[in-house]
Amino acid sequence: MNSLLHDDDNDDERKGEVVTTAGMPALMDELIAEILLRIPARSLVPLRNSVCSSWRTLISSSQFAKDHLRRSMAVDPALTHPRIAYYSSSYSYPIIGIFSARSVFENPPREPTKVVPYEGRRCCSIIGSCNGLLCLHDDELEDRAMLWNPCTGFTSPPLEIGGIFYYCGFGYDHVNDKYKLFGIVNKKSGESVTRIFTFGPKSKWRTIQDFPYRLHDPDNKASVVGRTGRFVSGTGTLNWLLHSGHDSFVAVLSLDLVKETYSQFSAPSRDSDDDHSVFPRLDILGGCLAVCCETKKTHWTLWLMKEYGVPQSWTKLAIIRNHPPLINSGLNDVLRPMYMLKSDVLLAKSPSGILILCNVKDGSTYVPNIDSSSDGMTKHPPLYRGSGSRIFHVYHESLVSPSHFGLPSCSFEMRLFKPNL
Repeated sequence: MNSLLHDDDNDDERKGEVVTTAGMPALMDELIAEILLRIPARSLVPLRNSVCSSWRTLISSSQFAKDHLRRSMAVDPALTHPRIAYYSSSYSYPIIGIFSARSVFENPPREPTKVVPYEGRRCCSIIGSCNGLLCLHDDELEDRAMLWNPCTGFTSPPLEIGGIFYYCGFGYDHVNDKYKLFGIVNKKSGESVTRIFTFGPKSKWRTIQDFPYRLHDPDNKASVVGRTGRFVSGTGTLNWLLHSGHDSFVAVLSLDLVKETYSQFSAPSRDSDDDHSVFPRLDILGGCLAVCCETKKTHWTLWLMKEYGVPQSWTKLAIIRNHPPLINSGLNDVLRPMYMLKSDVLLAKSPSGILILCNVKDGSTYVPNIDSSSDGMTKHPPLYRGSGSRIFHVYHESLVSPSHFGLPSCSFEMRLFKPNL
């Protein structure tokens, strides 16, 4: 900052005069840091490279990224700019589409929310997200994984997996300040092994205790619903839903990324009137585990676990009437909660695949206007008509970089996608 605009109401002649800061006492480093901590991550990225070297050093530091993330999540969640990333699970597109979650709520119906597409070198899926990092998985050719921060553009070097992932998950060990990737890897030999990888300069895959529910094992007392574990921030856990077709037993299987051990606790009790042929899925809503069940084919019941790991804390957050977009289309799919604004409007993926906004207080619903014309996924319908086989992940923007935990960072693996017009 080399100059200030001097504006004195008592001296019209001096209004707008540029006065240099030379000779003025410099702001204390602590005050500058405190001011910058109040600015959204997205706005800090260009400041990092355009003001001065001391700001670049501060904004790029690991401690500043942690402090900014902590403040953003605890004091002012708006600073993290929640966003939704998606990929195609049925077609080989090397593209990740991203749009603002808040703009879906705030934009007038006729003003579309724009999708910003990014293109990688290979086709990729999203394993999970944590602290602004997306864990991407390329299983088409080389079975690799890497971390990507869409806000800063930085990625980590690709990690060789050495087989095909079955169950997997990505999360943060908050006790040891480590990011970890979990997976059951099926090797070319046919052997499967349960492994965990800690991202860092010298880390390697480590074999841990076997996953409690083995693949295709007739002796399993329950089945795991969904391939990827859901990470619950602040708990250091990955979570999967369990069910038994015989007695409709429902539970949550948890992997503690700190202790690297498993545990299990009850999911919300299902009513006798629930449609048991439509099995719920486990999701994250507002940092808590969420489950949505269809009841009597007339409405959906949304459950939220207010206190992690305490079955008594499962709470009926909302009862949502079955409007036409919410009616199960016969595909045995469920309502999937994604993001909630001010405890009354829910963004969800409907059983028919349409993204929909539900007002849980007055029961009204409408389809948001999301412009996905630039995402290059030409075999899918536009998002305002249906999601197709797009898979969605909510994440919060941050300044966390792979370099903060000892990994080289690069910015050329993922680039803005420019469709051919």
